[in-house]
Amino acid sequence: MSNAQMQPVLDHIDADFDNSLERLFALLRIKSISADPAFAGDCKAAAEHLARDIATLGFSAEVRPTAGHPAIVAKNNDKANGSTDGRPHVLFYGHYDVQPVDPLNLWHRPPFEPVVTDHADGRKIIVARGAEDDKGQLMTFIEACRAWKKVTGSLPVDVTILIEGEEEVGSKNFVPFMEAIKDELKADFALVCDTGMWDPNTPAITTSLRGLMYDEVTIKAANRDLHSGVFGGGARNPIRVLTKILGGLFDDNGRITIPGFYDGVNDLPPDILAQWKNLNLTPESFLKPIGLSIPAGEKDRLLIEQISSRPTCDINGIIGGYTGEGSKTVIPAEASAKVSFRLVEGQDPQKIKKAFRDYVTARLPGDCKAVFTEHSSGAAIALDWNMKPLAAARRALTEEWGREALLVGSGASIPIVADFKRTLGLDSLLIGFGLDDDNIHSPNEKYDLKSFHKGIRSWARILAALAEAPR
Repeated sequence: MSNAQMQPVLDHIDADFDNSLERLFALLRIKSISADPAFAGDCKAAAEHLARDIATLGFSAEVRPTAGHPAIVAKNNDKANGSTDGRPHVLFYGHYDVQPVDPLNLWHRPPFEPVVTDHADGRKIIVARGAEDDKGQLMTFIEACRAWKKVTGSLPVDVTILIEGEEEVGSKNFVPFMEAIKDELKADFALVCDTGMWDPNTPAITTSLRGLMYDEVTIKAANRDLHSGVFGGGARNPIRVLTKILGGLFDDNGRITIPGFYDGVNDLPPDILAQWKNLNLTPESFLKPIGLSIPAGEKDRLLIEQISSRPTCDINGIIGGYTGEGSKTVIPAEASAKVSFRLVEGQDPQKIKKAFRDYVTARLPGDCKAVFTEHSSGAAIALDWNMKPLAAARRALTEEWGREALLVGSGASIPIVADFKRTLGLDSLLIGFGLDDDNIHSPNEKYDLKSFHKGIRSWARILAALAEAPR
């Protein structure tokens, strides 16, 4: 698409930015906390607010009930205005629900009274719960659509917008809802705006997400807690058994010792690894701000590989015996630990679960048994590096930001991306404008004003670029 066609859209975004900001603020003022039933009415209000706003863009926008908080399904009506078949069709996803605000006393101002203020380093920031996760992010896309509609009367591609209200509580009702209407959600690929940039001036596309297998193990021995003065030295201590097993999960080089754990795990393509090396992510820049200095993963891997593209194991919690004030000399009857595995492409969560449980069971001494409780699991996601829409979006981001857009891996999991692949057969482009210091899920959540403004401009360019990319 020529600059003559693109520039008026970008000019409108700039001229209308104050109104875009106020529209975001109106959404941020709604207390759509999905985890707390007391805010169910606010979640419904947020869905209705968004549907009304999207409808003003010429979309057929509906608030649909689910078994939990409502969802929004919106489709553009360009075909009624002369659009023809054959254009790319994208499914854009976001979520209007937000995390609880606790602890409230740590907020510098009320969390649902958005404001633009100054960051300590001089950046202009939007502060409010949901400013980045995910209201600010999803509004960058909606505002880009608004600009295209205002200037040209249509969008460069066909768009379906799907917004949920339960992302922060696991999407347990949204996935069945999506499966029930999957024929309405047919598209060429999905767009997800719930990720981040490399730094405040360098855009990025997330090309891989680690999967998750979260398990809990409880080691049981005696039929009751025992007096350590009577039974100490003679009875099995589940804490001792459990910690010995957990301590053996890693070798001296940081590799996980579970047999078969690395089966199917591949190295990065050489060109991507070279790009990541040039990013020069160092312990000084990454670990020092959190009070650490030494990478704890596989010693023969770059720090960026350790946190983005290699599988991991973490012990997230451990409990056993007496943990109250003072002392109580017991040998506990049981001890438990919660253990999570971040997985990469090529690893099957169910196989990893079995391998972990076999590992634990094989190391149990006499008089002990293990009981397991699975909490969640999901496969890793990796895009085809040669995916044509990926290249188009990368060019558009590079043009907007004046820096080459990076292709990065994320150590986190976004379960909906796997759900899109499994249920709808769609790959996802993960493009977002969040930053590491945005305090999502924490007090004083923020979104850089620049991220919001240039995020709108970026999506406007991306829509144009996708229109010209081979399907």
